[in-house]
Amino acid sequence: MFSIRMEGDVRRLMKRLRQLEEVDIRGVGRVLAEAMRTSTRERFKEEKGPDGKGWQSSIRASQNGGTTLTDTAGLKNSIKSSVSASGFAVGTNKIYARTHQFGEKGREVTIRAKTSKGLVFRIGERWIRKQQVKVTIKIPARPFLGISEEDMLEIKGTLEDALAEE
Repeated sequence: MFSIRMEGDVRRLMKRLRQLEEVDIRGVGRVLAEAMRTSTRERFKEEKGPDGKGWQSSIRASQNGGTTLTDTAGLKNSIKSSVSASGFAVGTNKIYARTHQFGEKGREVTIRAKTSKGLVFRIGERWIRKQQVKVTIKIPARPFLGISEEDMLEIKGTLEDALAEE
């Protein structure tokens, strides 16, 4: 157990402490969670990470047009937020999100034919037919989760408003 002894006029301090008890922490969390979710989804339009750096364009987006990480918009649309008494979280439950957030330096995968005709591809002048092929994939990091400088200003402003003296 510990105790604090204060001397002098502490009325202003006590008044401020009572005001802080009235702050709706969960409400502030909801506001911040929605702001961070919106900011995260906006990164898919801007094709840049929380640090402001642009994402390396995907092969699909470069060849076919379109936007990197938004072929079907499944990842962008999976961004959700949750709020609790201790804070808030923004994220996704997509299993492939980690690969896009952090990149993949070199993972060996097997591509299998969907039909009995197999996979047909050309190497030089020669056509090859296989039922499966092993390839090493490399995917650059394209971070979409995180807190940008603008997000920090939003958080600061929201907290200052919530804690402002009345």
